[in-house]
Amino acid sequence: MTEIILGISAFYHDSAAALIINGEIIAAAQEERFTRKKHDESFPVNAINYVLQEAGISASDITAVAFYDKPLLKFERLLETYHAFAPRGLRSFLKAIPVWLKEKIFMKRLLKKELKKLNTTNKPLFFPEHHLSHAASAFYPSPFCEAAILTVDGVGEWATTTIAYGKEKDITLLSELKFPHSPGLLYAAFTYFLGFKVNSGEYKVMGLAPYGQPDHSQTLLFKEIILTHLVDIREDGSILLNMDYFDFATGMTMIVKHKWEKLFGMPKREEESEITLVHQNLALAIQQVMEEIVALLVQTAARLTGSKKLVMAGGVALNCVANSKIAAAGYFDEIWIQPAAGDAGGSLGAALAAHHIGLQKDRVVETTDKMKGAFLGPEYSGKDVRKLIQRFGATANDVTNFEELTALISGHLADGKVIGWFQDRMEFGPRALGNRSILADPRRIEMQQQLNLKVKFREGFRPFAPSILEEDLQDYFNITIPSPYMLHVGKLKSSYHTRTTEEPATTIFERLYQERSMFPAITHVDFSARVQVVSATMHPKFYELIKSFKKLTGCPMVVNTSFNVRGEPIVNTPEEAFLAFMKSGIDYLVIGNYVFDRLQQPTLPDSVFPVFSAD
Repeated sequence: MTEIILGISAFYHDSAAALIINGEIIAAAQEERFTRKKHDESFPVNAINYVLQEAGISASDITAVAFYDKPLLKFERLLETYHAFAPRGLRSFLKAIPVWLKEKIFMKRLLKKELKKLNTTNKPLFFPEHHLSHAASAFYPSPFCEAAILTVDGVGEWATTTIAYGKEKDITLLSELKFPHSPGLLYAAFTYFLGFKVNSGEYKVMGLAPYGQPDHSQTLLFKEIILTHLVDIREDGSILLNMDYFDFATGMTMIVKHKWEKLFGMPKREEESEITLVHQNLALAIQQVMEEIVALLVQTAARLTGSKKLVMAGGVALNCVANSKIAAAGYFDEIWIQPAAGDAGGSLGAALAAHHIGLQKDRVVETTDKMKGAFLGPEYSGKDVRKLIQRFGATANDVTNFEELTALISGHLADGKVIGWFQDRMEFGPRALGNRSILADPRRIEMQQQLNLKVKFREGFRPFAPSILEEDLQDYFNITIPSPYMLHVGKLKSSYHTRTTEEPATTIFERLYQERSMFPAITHVDFSARVQVVSATMHPKFYELIKSFKKLTGCPMVVNTSFNVRGEPIVNTPEEAFLAFMKSGIDYLVIGNYVFDRLQQPTLPDSVFPVFSAD
């Protein structure tokens, strides 16, 4: 009998759906890519319809459904937390409880109602715990027969961090840290205090941290304050938060604002306001603390499991700087991280947990991971491209010979042009990996500023990632761990540095835009870069493009950033790609074999463009 399991994550943030058939991952996508609402939390009806369509089945063919957490356990945590902190949090309690009573406590009934709309009823429902879904998403697709499993995020039901051991089809929980003591929520609190949005701005804090000065008295003081007043870190990596300073357990915000402002001697930064050295040093301090916590957790995972292989998931697993410190520590010989490490990936983990644990199906391990490069989303045909050309009166050249196409685009890249690159299936997870990407020449010093301000419309301090040919990695970066999913950082080798000291700078942007290497567009202020390693087997078209660029220029890498503008999810359809191309400063758009030149396109009315919101 064919076993078809639908996995769902929803109702918190980053809703998604995933489909597996007899244990094979067929399709997965976030709901935001269809609704165009970033981090959409709604029931993922569009994502569900997509994964069914991709598999060529109807909803009635589904044999089981898995939801990524246990709502009743979450409700228990909510009630016990409010009781423990009473009378604090009455306002938050009165706001949250009606929603839970009306919807979330009856999640099983709500799911059945939504599934009925899709014409699938009376199917077995599985509710693995949140962190088990994360653990399953990390272990089962990995190429390891056995491994230590570390999951770290904000909070699931009760757990905020777990250490488990996976072997064949079984996952055994060994240790867990419970709410409210959460590494993820600690980092999120600093995200909020530094003026970024929780659950979406944490990577901005990570990108800001290298601007901080490690030996500066202020950085050292900030770290001392954090470790003295906010968090107690134990030898095994578990933590205790001083809840006198945090408001997330029962309040409407992350922190007790006036206490933080007094503690750090600075006001909370407001969104869009100036970023100064004090913010840079605070970002560095919390990044260092987070790295210390994760390093201890990894050491404990190695001790408890005895394994030399590690897999990771949960939102904190997207902190690629911490990941690289883990790899360098040497506790594990091999590390694999789920590319959709956040809650979206929980949909996939829930389906896999239902298959291997709920239904006790054996696991087949392969030499490579089972994520198919994370290319699990929709793809579109030339017919779809021709439809958008007709609708908007656009002009495009159809370059059917792919070698000619890569040569053409390599030439444009070498001339300093910005390319929108849209190919095949969309990526699952937060990273663009060469199918929904904006590309540029990393050798140009002006490119980072141009991409940030004219293309992405985002903060100018944020770095860009290089995508480099697999065979050239060791010649350019001191990174040895595989990084196909852009989840590790490496330092650019010193032979490519053009300066060892910085010129005096007044602002963060003046520091960033100093030329410090032969590849200034991808070199952060500390000479680091978030590297994607591109192989011919996993990324065939992207590989050929970079190979063509190398043949022309001698440079085996390109700048790769996600194909979206600020406030928008990564583009999904050809039409969305075209509108983002026309709204931004992208020079050429490639969709499949079709090449669009900005200078040849008609002027479009403002009414056709989505409204971009700040994020």
